[in-house]
Amino acid sequence: MPEPVRGSSSVGCPWDTVAMTDAAAPSVPGQDMRLLLVDGHAMAFRAFFALPADSFTDGRGQSTNAVYGFARMMINVVQSERPTHVAVAFDLPGGTFRDRIYDQYKAGRDETPEQFHGQIALIQQVLDAMGITWLTVEDYEADDIIATLATRTAAAGGEVLIVSSDRDAIQLVGESVTLLQPVKGVTELRRMDPAAVEEKYQVAPELYPDLAALVGESADNLPGVPGVGPKTAAKWIAAHGGLAGILAHADEITGKAGQSLRDHVADVERNRRMNEAVRDLDLPTDPSRYALGRGDRAALAGVFDDLAFGPTIRRDVPDLLLADDAAQQDAAEERAAEVMAELVRPDAERLATLLSDELAAGAALEVEGSWELGEGDASAIALATADVIAVVDVAELDDAAERALAAWLADPAVPKTAYDTKASAHRLRARGLQVAGWAMDLAIAEFLCRPDQRPTDLPGLALRHLQEDLASSTAAAQQSLDLEGTQDDARAEQLGRRADAVRRLEPLLRADLVSHAVEPLLDDLELPLADVLGRMEAVGVAVDDGVLADLDEQHARQQEAVAQSAFSHIGGDPINLGSPKQLQEVLFERLGMPKTRRTKTGYTTNAEALEDLFAQTGHPFLADLLAHRDVTKMRQIIETLRRSISPAGRIHTSFQQNVAATGRLSSIGPNLQNIPARTEEGRRIRSAFHASAGFETLLTADYSQIEMRIMAHLSGDEGLIEAFRSGEDLHRYVASRVFDVAPEDVDPAMRSKTKAVSYGLAYGLSAFGLARQLHISQKEATALRDGYFERFGGVRDYLRASVETARETGYTETILGRRRYLPDLTSDNRQRRENAERVALNSPIQGSAADIIKLAMLRVDAALREASLASRVLLQVHDELVVEIAPGEREAVTSLIVEGMGSAYELSVPLEVGVGTGRTWLDAAH
Repeated sequence: MPEPVRGSSSVGCPWDTVAMTDAAAPSVPGQDMRLLLVDGHAMAFRAFFALPADSFTDGRGQSTNAVYGFARMMINVVQSERPTHVAVAFDLPGGTFRDRIYDQYKAGRDETPEQFHGQIALIQQVLDAMGITWLTVEDYEADDIIATLATRTAAAGGEVLIVSSDRDAIQLVGESVTLLQPVKGVTELRRMDPAAVEEKYQVAPELYPDLAALVGESADNLPGVPGVGPKTAAKWIAAHGGLAGILAHADEITGKAGQSLRDHVADVERNRRMNEAVRDLDLPTDPSRYALGRGDRAALAGVFDDLAFGPTIRRDVPDLLLADDAAQQDAAEERAAEVMAELVRPDAERLATLLSDELAAGAALEVEGSWELGEGDASAIALATADVIAVVDVAELDDAAERALAAWLADPAVPKTAYDTKASAHRLRARGLQVAGWAMDLAIAEFLCRPDQRPTDLPGLALRHLQEDLASSTAAAQQSLDLEGTQDDARAEQLGRRADAVRRLEPLLRADLVSHAVEPLLDDLELPLADVLGRMEAVGVAVDDGVLADLDEQHARQQEAVAQSAFSHIGGDPINLGSPKQLQEVLFERLGMPKTRRTKTGYTTNAEALEDLFAQTGHPFLADLLAHRDVTKMRQIIETLRRSISPAGRIHTSFQQNVAATGRLSSIGPNLQNIPARTEEGRRIRSAFHASAGFETLLTADYSQIEMRIMAHLSGDEGLIEAFRSGEDLHRYVASRVFDVAPEDVDPAMRSKTKAVSYGLAYGLSAFGLARQLHISQKEATALRDGYFERFGGVRDYLRASVETARETGYTETILGRRRYLPDLTSDNRQRRENAERVALNSPIQGSAADIIKLAMLRVDAALREASLASRVLLQVHDELVVEIAPGEREAVTSLIVEGMGSAYELSVPLEVGVGTGRTWLDAAH
């Protein structure tokens, strides 16, 4: 008898043991059952190799490509096949009874990729949230679980669909059992019914194990009869009726193949025992255990949040998977009906009354419109309170009504809430309407409470906090109300529904902010900053497209030159330097270089691997290849910038406040923070950014060594504090103590190594990472780090305490109390735990740096406005501000910025601000 079944219910609790013999077990009703069975491990591996691991992570170092691919496969197959019941079978570690039959079973397989580790458990979490049963049985394989359930269901008259890449599943195919065999990745499945099996293998499905026993199975390390392929095996089976007949007449089979068979009878018999599916495991027999439609939409959204999955896969989850929560659906439809009852489309007179009466105490806003490349419009606005929901077509307002709306929006005494205040303000500003009095930004509030979860849209927040599918419940309500309105009515209803959701979410997220102790961060920092950023985005920065075009032309010539140089070092025909397959052939076959990390498609040729190869070999082809990649990257950056220039000759990037978990701002559309500043080629791109007409110059101001100053402040290390207060070169000062030499005797190598250690510690770099960065041995890197700690013990003690405190509290904090939650600090998974420890080291430092530059931006903006200066802040690039100086204001603005940035926050060491000016961003560098 097998060990008890282990599995999971839809709420993640282990099943009780179900130990029924076939005789005692009730039969599974089959006439109305369409059972989908999935080989969990087989499909997880296919998903892993179908998607790049480096492109799918949860933000904490855990790869999630197999999880994403598997979830996508489940969604697709459920949607297309529409089963009534589903089960997923997994293998357990430690082997099975087959390993006792043959100790070389599955030997020789490649070691499981490091990035695959941990993903099976995450897949099982996804299945739990989907309400899909998953099963394991000790000493047996997933194949055996599938065989048992398939046989049982087919015998009861049900239909079975099996999703597996394992050819052993072919033996299960029958009139009511179909194999869905992956052809490409996990998205394209081939239907294998009895006719398809016979066409492909020339044997009936039930005889496929006989064929496999003769041919062998390389994936399982089961050697077949030498010289006997599928065609010969199929011919023998046809002639003798199966393997038993073949072995009974083995002496009659002539030729080398016949002799080879006789020499390997034992192998064939062993193979046949090995590939026979077990069909009588003790598995739960109650059909409700496998019934589809038990998924929890909110739980699934939470799991996807934790995995950092985007919105697309969420939208594609079919209702077929989800529980029909009648109460929840009724509540959603009831609320949708209430919205319809409260919804008004006010004329000018009614709008004026609303604004001065029901909406005088504030409202939730949802703005319909667009904003792109500095231009846009607001076509409609929905205003929601507990008593009324008004949808206003802005374009149809007369002058008096628009003036009334403008006054209401601009009144700072009227509190307003939106999902994204900056986006709403952009759309309204494009219409000539200014907004003041923002009291809540849902997107920012959610981020402050859950910084490591992927940002979600308004429907995602409604699903997470209201357990309500905003889109589907509205559609359902429309249908149930038998609405016969126009498309315009439906648009107004949807906009009003969204505004109502904003209103109901506000108190929930406000309570969340309080419970997470981050309410002041929203009210005093992030919300005011959103207004500053919105004005910066609306202004944009002037860009000379001609300069960018010239640079691109120069880079194109350079790209061709380095490509030709690269080809000269390898001989033969030119190759595609961007093709991993062609690079593998050149590097590892033609040039015989050391192998890099193995992947499914060969050996990796990513940038890190190529840099390591170049460090080892110094081969000129690699030098040219790396140069080609650099210039290609420059051309891609330039192309993106040119596409983003508005008709007015400006770039309007968008600063995101709810993406980087450390609190740093990020830039998109385009990303102006990824223009390389440490290379000459990158700096030349900045020459295209210039002061606008009517302005005198650009000014750049940045903090000097802010992370190290924060490290000194947080650690309280007297040596590090003295280094800053002395005014000496920090890294020379630190190096003199680490290497125990006089400051004047510190050579460039010493200074460089010490600088790498200082910043490495601030960014949670391990000794291994330090060794890679400096191209030294791990032993030397460890000694260097230990020497640093010996001289600066306060830093060592602070870093240790940071991790331990975070382990106890579950989070880290910045100087302003910004939290980052790190549940993986107590994880059993070593990789996730170590990643969390690195985050615990660097988040307080990087997050505090982000807090300080945000405080500085608020101070600088307020000072410019109070002084009625025309100069304006254009950009923020981490610890740097780019300011446009109006004629005659340079001296005043320089003084104002140095004071504002320098006094943004009082540390135990001074905040040093560097300033430069020039006509272009490049000229203003310092």
